[in-house]
Amino acid sequence: MTRTKAKRRRKHRGTQAGTVQRPLETRGRGASGRAGAPRDKAAARETARRRRTERMDRPPTWRSSAIRAGLAAVFVAVVLIVIGNPPAQALLLAVIALVVYVPLGYAFDTFVYRLRQRRKGGRAKPSAGAGKGSSEGHGGRRGRSRGEG
Repeated sequence: MTRTKAKRRRKHRGTQAGTVQRPLETRGRGASGRAGAPRDKAAARETARRRRTERMDRPPTWRSSAIRAGLAAVFVAVVLIVIGNPPAQALLLAVIALVVYVPLGYAFDTFVYRLRQRRKGGRAKPSAGAGKGSSEGHGGRRGRSRGEG
C-alpha cells in the first residue's frame, strides 16, 4: 500500500509575496547549501592545500597578534582564578601576560613568515611597521655607503 502523502524532499523556499529564490545549480551539491563544495576527496584536498597556502602567505599583523595574546591572557586569568589566586591578582598577571605576548607573538609570526618566504624562494614583503632594518622600504641604508643612493 502506498502512502497518501509522499515525504517532502526539498524545503519550501520563498517569501510571503510568492517569490522563490532557487539556489544556483553551479553550487557543488545543488540545494544542500554548501556553496562550491568539492565533489571528491582529491578536490577537497587540493582546496584545503590552496587555502592553507593562501593563509600562510599573508604577512603577520599586529591585530592577529593582539587577538591571540588576548585569548591567551583570558586563559591565564581563568586558570589562575581556578587554582585559587585572588581575582585582582589574576587580572594583573593576565594584563602583564597580554603586554608581553603581543610583541613576542608578532616577532615570532614575522620570523616564521620570513622563513617560509625564504624557503619558498620569494622575498618577504615587509608589512606595516615591520620594515625596521630592511634594505627595502623607507630610507633603509643597510648595505649602502653615504655616497651612493
